[in-house]
Amino acid sequence: MNEVLEKISKIGIVPVVVLDDAKDAKPLAEALIKGGLPCAEVTFRTAAAEESIRIMASEFPDMLVGAGTVLTTEQVDRAVNAGAKFIVSPGLNPKVVKYCLEKGVPVTPGTSNPSDVEQAIELGLEVVKFFPAEAAGGLNMIKSMAAPYTQMKFMPTGGISAKNICEYLAFDKIIACGGSWMVKKDLVAAGKYDEIQALTEEAVRTMLGFELRHIGVNCADEAAADAVASRYDELFGFTKKAGNSSIFAGIEVEAMKKVGRGANGHIAIGTNSVARAKNYLESVKSVKFIEDSAVVKNGKLTAIYMDEEIGGFAIHLVQK
Repeated sequence: MNEVLEKISKIGIVPVVVLDDAKDAKPLAEALIKGGLPCAEVTFRTAAAEESIRIMASEFPDMLVGAGTVLTTEQVDRAVNAGAKFIVSPGLNPKVVKYCLEKGVPVTPGTSNPSDVEQAIELGLEVVKFFPAEAAGGLNMIKSMAAPYTQMKFMPTGGISAKNICEYLAFDKIIACGGSWMVKKDLVAAGKYDEIQALTEEAVRTMLGFELRHIGVNCADEAAADAVASRYDELFGFTKKAGNSSIFAGIEVEAMKKVGRGANGHIAIGTNSVARAKNYLESVKSVKFIEDSAVVKNGKLTAIYMDEEIGGFAIHLVQK
């Protein structure tokens, strides 16, 4: 995938925005960024789209702003000149796709059946939009199409909500989902940007699914670790299980056989996607990570430590 699509994959959710008035572009972009989604697909369904893209791109240069519902090459030029970094269309128009590729602009055309996907492959695309996602068969349809087209990845849009976003993103052939539930037109029209920010934050939390997985306790040696795990087993029935570097008591407590990271130990925070969680914490919360602590399995980041301690505990993200 190209750099822009890689960034979209790390963000996970692309807010699909319809603006009737360009004056709403700046406060809306600010709400999305503060909420944890520094990305927007501004649709060319209204006359305000071009100017809205220009405002977002100029006011927030680090924001990933793209144009959606792009139907013609003329709209491609207007969008790109305004600052759009990617193009999305509801269907697959070979003329528009070829034009974008010639200009070096990332394009994600809409598909809904195998014939569309084959056209996309012929055009040299690696990622396509799946639209309208729920109406066209949802996740089951994507899985069915992904089976024969093993190299193709999808970005479903249409009917995606807080209720099904995690189910979609759990499938490894989906790089991100487009959605509008956090940027509803009535909220934009009423200027309720605090509510939009709150809905955006909720969407991010739902997507990442942070939860406490276990607490690691630093012990002086194996005997001390065994004593800790045995006590938790005795008192609470947390079954003791020995490993190479630690002894677990249930899944909640990990007694380290020697002093490890953190003054007191470590806390593991589970997440639906370590890569997306890392990107969110870095870009939105200014968290730094210890890169050489990263664990990668089958090309997927599965664990990594933050470069800070909280309450004397090192913190690491771990894949659920």
